[in-house]
Amino acid sequence: MAVAAGLALLVAFPPYGVWPLAPVGVALLAAAAHRRRLRAGAGLGFLTGVALFAPLLAWTNLHTGYLPWVLLSLLQAGYLALLGAATAWVSPLADRRRWAWPALTGLLWVGQEALRDRTPFGGFPWGRLAFSQDSSPLLRLAALGGAPLVTFAVALIGGLLVTAAWRGWAAARTAPSGEPPARRWLPVAVPAAVAVALGAAGLLVPVATAGSGAPVTVAIVQGNVPRLGLDFNAQRQAVLNNHVDATLELAARVAAGTQRQPDLVVWPENSSDIDPLRNPAAGARISQAADTVRAPILVGAVLLGPGPGEVRNAGILWRPDTGADLSQLYTKRHPVPFAEYVPLRDVARMVSKQVDLIRNDFVPGSTPGVVRAGPAVLGDVICFEVAYDEVVRDTVTGGAQLLVVQTNNATFDVAEARQQLAMVRLRAVEHGRPALMASTVGVSGFVAPDGRVSDATGFNTREVVVREMRLDDGRTLATRLGWWPELALAGLAAAALVGAAVLRRRQRILTG
Repeated sequence: MAVAAGLALLVAFPPYGVWPLAPVGVALLAAAAHRRRLRAGAGLGFLTGVALFAPLLAWTNLHTGYLPWVLLSLLQAGYLALLGAATAWVSPLADRRRWAWPALTGLLWVGQEALRDRTPFGGFPWGRLAFSQDSSPLLRLAALGGAPLVTFAVALIGGLLVTAAWRGWAAARTAPSGEPPARRWLPVAVPAAVAVALGAAGLLVPVATAGSGAPVTVAIVQGNVPRLGLDFNAQRQAVLNNHVDATLELAARVAAGTQRQPDLVVWPENSSDIDPLRNPAAGARISQAADTVRAPILVGAVLLGPGPGEVRNAGILWRPDTGADLSQLYTKRHPVPFAEYVPLRDVARMVSKQVDLIRNDFVPGSTPGVVRAGPAVLGDVICFEVAYDEVVRDTVTGGAQLLVVQTNNATFDVAEARQQLAMVRLRAVEHGRPALMASTVGVSGFVAPDGRVSDATGFNTREVVVREMRLDDGRTLATRLGWWPELALAGLAAAALVGAAVLRRRQRILTG
């Protein structure tokens, strides 16, 4: 059951996208760990975690070897081991108040994700239940309480399913032979019906289908790379040229009247791995593109400094005629450990010599990615940052009217790109903002405030897509509440663990 739980959860995520299986996976793990000893619950949770994370994160081993993938998968599985142990721990509460079982399941999942999203080294939120619901009615709940509320709803439904199944099993074993079937199966029908009702309840949450502000025409340039893999850095001049040339082609279509004039052009992360502020030739090429298309370009660039041996992963606004606008520069706040910087380098080197492939550590920025581009105020987040609640929310509270995710998927595959696009869809609904994802190789596309995707590009292709979007300045309830829903749910999870400890102590005294 634990392995089946992990596989069901896996298939709920992109690229499979069978989102109803997420609560089924939750239910299977809840049933498997119920009434187990703590070590058994932890072991079962770990099995679920391996079955989920090993294939879900398989894209991490495409070009770096098996070791990083194995270590990351086992680390993430460890958090589900904690969840399995916690599920076993609260079993007395679930047995004493059977209707509390669904709520306990939902609270423990939120608590587990809150811990996993922050530890160690800032956490790794990939594989949150909320990110499996990009096509589900539950996605709309993000507008009320963000990703934590969506996760809670998915796990709550899973808890209702396991309650229904458990009661059905008990009814089949213990019901008197003369008892009417309707009465016998009522304890099964009620939680099952509530689960279905909750699943559909998201449709009642109002969300905007488009922004309510001024229209802006945005072009995404997906320039592609000569070859997928880690050596995209060795191809950096070719990658820059690809994005410049694609932008010049867009300008030619605008001049010919076959394409509308963009107000803003967005290039992806790593579109210029040559520092255009220090390399005159690279800066001249970007200026050529901006001057010709007659629109500011948000460029994903690797910038040297500020200190020796340090670099920054940045989004910088490049204006026509005047060039780089240093007042509108965002530095990635959450560099990826062991990919963009190496914590505990001496220790990490004992595990793998490959850490020395990262010669220069990326330094984090300190301010949210609010970029004032003229026609729009952008909320710029870079690559994996889209998975972190506070990084995205800080741009919206800072005035962002359009969410922009710059990413580079050249070292991964289409599965990772689609998983990331699912996160963009949730963020658009969460904050009631139009959004877009610009990738070097795909998938790029536009996302409406209700999560609908338009003009999604193919993977490993060179494409330019242009769309008119309406900006938005409003704030959803989720934006206003911020981290309070997660804090409240995680706090209740901690209270449940304490309550289970008290109940267990009382039971020991009574049986004593």
